[in-house]
Amino acid sequence: MRYSKIVGLGHHVPETVITNDYLSTIIDTNDDWITERTGIKERRYADPTKDTVANMAAKATRMALERAKLTEKDIDFIVFATITPDYFFPGSGVLLQRELGLESIGALDIRNACSGFIYALSVADQFIKSGMYKTILVVGAEMQSTAIDMTTRGRNTAVIFADGAGAAILQPSEKQGILSTHLHSDGRFAEELYVRDPGSSRPREERQPDQILDTTHFKVVMNGNQVFKHAVVRFMEVINEALTANNMTKDQIDLLVPHQANLRISQYIQEKLALRDDQVYNNIMRYGNTTAASIPIAMSEAWGEGKIKENDLLCLAAFGSGFTWASALIRW
Repeated sequence: MRYSKIVGLGHHVPETVITNDYLSTIIDTNDDWITERTGIKERRYADPTKDTVANMAAKATRMALERAKLTEKDIDFIVFATITPDYFFPGSGVLLQRELGLESIGALDIRNACSGFIYALSVADQFIKSGMYKTILVVGAEMQSTAIDMTTRGRNTAVIFADGAGAAILQPSEKQGILSTHLHSDGRFAEELYVRDPGSSRPREERQPDQILDTTHFKVVMNGNQVFKHAVVRFMEVINEALTANNMTKDQIDLLVPHQANLRISQYIQEKLALRDDQVYNNIMRYGNTTAASIPIAMSEAWGEGKIKENDLLCLAAFGSGFTWASALIRW
């Protein structure tokens, strides 16, 4: 049987560190309030005068290629997950292709927010298994700091979201690699975590740039209680779904890499699965919630720290806007 295998991981985070204490100087908040509710101590913000979603993704890609002992020319397809593309259109996939100096290869953009990387991984997995492509670049990258409502009104989201990029290189393998992926959504809760504009379903006069005076609807809206309530349920469901599909149990998981949404969610899942601290990888404390980038950044760091070893069983899980949720089970 033909499998797809991750042969390289890379990540990039901006240089600028934004601490909770700094945020407390511009928003009515403090370190204790943020830490208690999210587990976040600091995050990274990009410099929009030099950073873009595409060039951060390119830096993560080059690290992944170097680790895989490959070059840009080996890539024959790109799957790019982001909700903060550099332009309204085209998607950032083609901009990444340009950054890497590639010509004419396909680039697919995925907009599934926090679940985006696993959705992208699932797409790439199918392309590899079908034999359509040999080397696929899967990226999750976000620049959210430029769209955050940096006021007390928006503090529930301002303290959470941040910037960064992560990349994975997939190739075919005769040995087990990605065992299965599991994707779900429930659009009934779309407005519980969303950004309304710039959307197309508006009267023409509401979409004219010279008439847009109120930018409220360009900011993230999140019902934190609803998101938390659904997340803890869906995380468990989709992790168990992956294990059941492969006739495995939670005791066989060597490392769980959850989407870095909230440390309290990760700790809840860890408790329910009865996993040790060394079986769950969290870095939200340092980077905040980087949405589609959070899982590949965490995987890249974990691999670099020697916490992902050959033959380990990895479980990836995510929940976010849509609502969408997803999991992947991987034999390393």
